[in-house]
Amino acid sequence: MRVPRWLKIAWTVWLVVWAPVYWRQYGAQNFLFFCDIGNVLIGIGLWLESALIFSWVACGLLLFQTLYIVDLAGALLTGHHYIGGTEYMFDPGLSLFVRLLSLFHVVTPPLLLWAIWRLGYDRRGWQLQTLTAWVVVPINYFWRPEMNVNWARGPFFHEQHAMPGGVYLLGYLIVVPLCVYFPTHLFLKWLRRRWQTPR
Repeated sequence: MRVPRWLKIAWTVWLVVWAPVYWRQYGAQNFLFFCDIGNVLIGIGLWLESALIFSWVACGLLLFQTLYIVDLAGALLTGHHYIGGTEYMFDPGLSLFVRLLSLFHVVTPPLLLWAIWRLGYDRRGWQLQTLTAWVVVPINYFWRPEMNVNWARGPFFHEQHAMPGGVYLLGYLIVVPLCVYFPTHLFLKWLRRRWQTPR
């Protein structure tokens, strides 16, 4: 067993608590955020001990979740959000319990890296993440567009008006895989080789 049983059980219990709370707080569309899809995939990946699933999730989430951590840490230390996206964590109008559940964003990057170190890296991960984006983001664009899930209508949850929406959507589906998923894939391939190199 390459993944401890306690970790599998702990993540499963957390999912059972997290999912209904988030559903009640944010609604069904929230589960189309890549980070929330990633939560479920991580749970499956832990039980299956699947390098492919962890590689898939890492290509999509590693960069953005790391930026989340940087923004949250910056806000805690200085009171300023230098990147943005974690302002809700300081909203007293939002239940403290819900905000604490959101700390999964902090746990995700080290967990993904640990899993890839433990299970290996599958080169198909970035392709699966690209396919996921091609399916999910158009749904985000048309379903409850006011929520701007995954920034399907503009960065940082603000709808953009610099270009026609369809052009932005097409650009998103090309640029993000090429500029985020593929470079993350190259980084993880390099990192895995480093870990395998005898010292």
